[in-house]
Amino acid sequence: MFNRFWARPTWKNPLYWLPTGFVLSQYFYNVDVISGRSMQPTLNPDTSSSRDVAIFHRHALFTRDIYQRDDIITLRSPEDPRRTLIKRIIALEGDVVWTLPPYPVRDVRVPIGHIWVEGDEPFYSDDSNIFGPVPMALVESKLVCIIWPLHRFGRISKAELPLSRSGPSFRRAMAQFDRERARESRVTKVEEAHCVKV
Repeated sequence: MFNRFWARPTWKNPLYWLPTGFVLSQYFYNVDVISGRSMQPTLNPDTSSSRDVAIFHRHALFTRDIYQRDDIITLRSPEDPRRTLIKRIIALEGDVVWTLPPYPVRDVRVPIGHIWVEGDEPFYSDDSNIFGPVPMALVESKLVCIIWPLHRFGRISKAELPLSRSGPSFRRAMAQFDRERARESRVTKVEEAHCVKV
C-alpha cells in the first residue's frame, strides 16, 4: 500500500503539489476563519450561527498602492506580534483622523508609511484608537470575499437600499449607511487637507 502511494505518477502524487500549495498560501491567496466580534456586523454578524470563512489576497503585500480606505485587512498586532488582527482601513498616510476614546489626542495626521485601522464594532475592537497609526509593514493580507456561510458568499460591498422601505432589511441597510457616513466624516483626506490649508 505504502509503496503504491509513492509509485504513482508524479503529477498524481499529493506530495508533488505540496510546494505549489505552500507558495500559493504564502504569497498569493489564503483561506482563514474569522473569529472575534471587532468587525461586527460586517463579519461574524449576530444573525449568523457560524464564523465567517474568507479568502485573503496576500500578494497585496508587495504592492502598497492597492490599499484604499474601507479595505478590510489582516495585520500583526503592534502590541503582540503573535496576534493577527482583522480591521478596516480608515485613513491612509497624510490623512487627518478625528480619533475616538481612549486615544489621548483629538486628531492625528497619519505619518508616511502608516495607516489608521479600526474595527466596525468600537466596543470590542483593539485598533488604532488604542495603539495609534500602524506601519504598513505589519499588513499581511486584504479580504477578497466571504466563502462561508453560503448565504453570505461574495465580496463585501457598500450598503444598498432594499426595494422595500420598511422591515428589518431596510433598517439594517440604513444602520450600515449611518456607520459608513460616521466613519467617513471623521477623516480629512490628504487631498482635502491640502485644499483647506491653501
